[in-house]
Amino acid sequence: MQGWDGLVAGGHVRAGVDLSRLTTYKLGGPARWFCEPGSVEELRSVSMAARARGIEMVVMGRGSNLVVSDEGYPGLVIRLGAGFRQVAVDREARVVRAGAAVSLPVLARRMADESWSGLEFYVGIPGSVGGAVRMNAGFFGVETVDVIRSASILDAGSGSVVEREAGQLGLGYRTSNLGAGEVVLDASYSVREGDRERIAALMREAIRWRRDHQPGGTLNAGSVFRNPPGDSAGRIIDALGLKGMRRGDAHVSPKHANFFVVDPGGTAQDVFGLVRDVRQLVLDRTGILLEPEVRFIGFPQDGARPRGNRD
Repeated sequence: MQGWDGLVAGGHVRAGVDLSRLTTYKLGGPARWFCEPGSVEELRSVSMAARARGIEMVVMGRGSNLVVSDEGYPGLVIRLGAGFRQVAVDREARVVRAGAAVSLPVLARRMADESWSGLEFYVGIPGSVGGAVRMNAGFFGVETVDVIRSASILDAGSGSVVEREAGQLGLGYRTSNLGAGEVVLDASYSVREGDRERIAALMREAIRWRRDHQPGGTLNAGSVFRNPPGDSAGRIIDALGLKGMRRGDAHVSPKHANFFVVDPGGTAQDVFGLVRDVRQLVLDRTGILLEPEVRFIGFPQDGARPRGNRD
């Protein structure tokens, strides 16, 4: 197994890579170290070498739910490369296997083009297969748990790869049992034969719903908070009159209160501060502690935690 210094010298790991261009917010500083492995072998070598050096590591997908600190991230950021963008369909078994770096809308459209139904809802989620497994991504009344069969997982510490069945992934509302050191390599889904025009019509309906209800054409990272049990984070924030609330150049969307939009020239700190402020106001006024759905990297771990929380 190649050591860390050799991986850096060989160009497998790069230093000081700008992360802002890789996120939907288009914010944030550089990664101290960055790797875009093209194979499981390269991913294994880099992740194990980083662990041996005590370097903190985070895996990013398409950056659609990620906020990077303006100062950047002091550890290793891994973004899976071309070797993890393969899609294969077993027509007899009616199963599609997709690499973790495959775009969800791309996967949905490819299945539609081949008249396979079941993954239409992915057209409205601007993430990757790996992120969908880790977060049990859902949209338009369907979640990943409803269609997934299994996922291949790499343990970054040991380098071992295991195949977990759907029931072994601990999929719940925007959560799974995957640990920080576990990396999704690919996932298999159940699909069924369908009518291409009917599939396309359902996808158009999903896209139209998203356009009508969510702030498209803006710099955002999707839903900021998970919905608390039996309620909606957007409804709670809206009911408190917080639509339009600003922190610097970031504001709560007037169209959907669980979407926070950043203006040109805004900073990651603006977004971080707005999330912290809204969380605090909701807790103070309702007693409800909203949990972020977006991920913050490079920030103080407890910086966004509301005062008065006893957890």
